Amino acid sequence: MQRRSLLAWPALLLGSPARAATPGELLTSGRHVLLMRHADAPGYGDPPGFRRGDCATQRNLGAAGREQARAAGRWLRSQGVVRAQVFSSPWCRCLETARLLGLGAVSVEESLGSIFGRAELTAQHTEALQAFVARLLAGPLDRAPILVTHQGVITAYAGGGVASSEMVLVRVDRLGRPQDSVRYAPPPLS
Repeated sequence: MQRRSLLAWPALLLGSPARAATPGELLTSGRHVLLMRHADAPGYGDPPGFRRGDCATQRNLGAAGREQARAAGRWLRSQGVVRAQVFSSPWCRCLETARLLGLGAVSVEESLGSIFGRAELTAQHTEALQAFVARLLAGPLDRAPILVTHQGVITAYAGGGVASSEMVLVRVDRLGRPQDSVRYAPPPLS
């Protein structure tokens, strides 16, 4: 996958060298999705015996993570994201991050679920995510598609590691395969 600078390719996509497109404009073009790693959740992986449907057994957001998620929502609104279609991994730390963005209702999407410690599922999981993205972008798009997920899922789909609450804007082809990506560092806390 080809990588370009943060400012270079958005302007090229809109055909205007004078002004770079905002993430909000690109996300309603029907060719882009925004993947976000869940906000800060102290620890690593999930505790032994965790259960997906029971947040008390999982690694969850801390106070700093909740503020990171709110800051990400403020940043997205400042970038022109007015209406969003927010999807999340079923893991509680992703669901809480997605809700705290404050961009609307959150839908669970299985292909955004964690693959941590299950490397054998990476290819199958990535294909499922590509198929989901293709279906998502196939219809009319009046809301920005925002996908809250895990570091391993983003790495497998778009390449490279990401920090907590880091975002990756991905241009995709009609089959949902990534073509280009631009990374956005976690927004500063206010």
